[in-house]
Amino acid sequence: METQIKEFLIKLKHPALNEEFISEKSVKKINVHEELIEIDLKLDFHDDKNKDEIKNIITEYVKNTFSKKTKIEIATEIKNHKVQSNLSPMQGIKNIIAVASGKGGVGKSSVSVNLAIALSKLGASVGILDADIYGPSQPMMLGVNKKPDSKDGRSMEPIDINGIQVMSIGFLVDQETPMIWRGPMVTGTLEQLLKETNWKNLDYLIIDLPPGTGDIQLTLAQKIPLTGAIIITTPQDIALLDARRGLKMFEKVRVPILGIVENMSTHICSKCGHEEHIFGQNGGTKMAKDYNIELLGSLPLDIVIREKLDNGKAFELHEEQTQIAKNFYSIALKTAFNISKLGVDLQSKFPKIVIEKN
Repeated sequence: METQIKEFLIKLKHPALNEEFISEKSVKKINVHEELIEIDLKLDFHDDKNKDEIKNIITEYVKNTFSKKTKIEIATEIKNHKVQSNLSPMQGIKNIIAVASGKGGVGKSSVSVNLAIALSKLGASVGILDADIYGPSQPMMLGVNKKPDSKDGRSMEPIDINGIQVMSIGFLVDQETPMIWRGPMVTGTLEQLLKETNWKNLDYLIIDLPPGTGDIQLTLAQKIPLTGAIIITTPQDIALLDARRGLKMFEKVRVPILGIVENMSTHICSKCGHEEHIFGQNGGTKMAKDYNIELLGSLPLDIVIREKLDNGKAFELHEEQTQIAKNFYSIALKTAFNISKLGVDLQSKFPKIVIEKN
């Protein structure tokens, strides 16, 4: 009976992902009693939105097959995954996700903040580093504008916004101060923001990178220990051209591409309901197919998104079960699941050996 149940679990397809998601290692316990079967699972990605449905599917199977009741526990443990070979994972951060675009104006920052919120709503511990030195926008979209505290005079405490840890150059300079900095100053400052912030037990840190594929972006991709990257584009040919350059940049430094998000894929008129592909159609789908990577999702050009983010109310986009919120949850879930399939970092499991001379 235990073997039969285990085989069912391993072959079970996730109700939202439509993929097998329970490995043999995820099945921690199957105890069969006279009238009850206890099942303990430990997944390596958070999914509070679908946990009850998963339990119901397993419960129905056991009831129909063995005429027994079930007690199901589903826990989650996020692992440290491999980063570039010359780098090591950072303390306090299990996985760093770069959100990048080949050009500006495609909605990279708006996707970053909503991805972070959606991952948090799924149950993960999440942080955002606003790495867009020249145009930091996370403070505006999250509706916060205050300077971070420092307990020791050397490091900074991230700003906590509804449980999400946030750091941005926008917290440290006046909003209207132009950042007239050259490349080395930018990369040095971002490394400081990353490494001198006291991130606390993050499953995922989302880094909202500056747009482009120049020296700054390449240097950051080489110096930051990244688990993977997400490429943001619109269906427009010129945006796709630059997005391909961004994808190639991460491939060059051997950072896995977690997927593509096609933003502003369609526009629906708020008055007449007419849907129009004003920036082109299926560009992201074609790019994903060309490079054999996943299209994580397509997002509409919607006035509600613009209004909420401009007014610092990003969290309100996730308060109701709207199609917009569902789109972001789907992207977040696919991102977390794709990370769970990557290689696990083993060096962090070994103790550090220090040899002292007498």
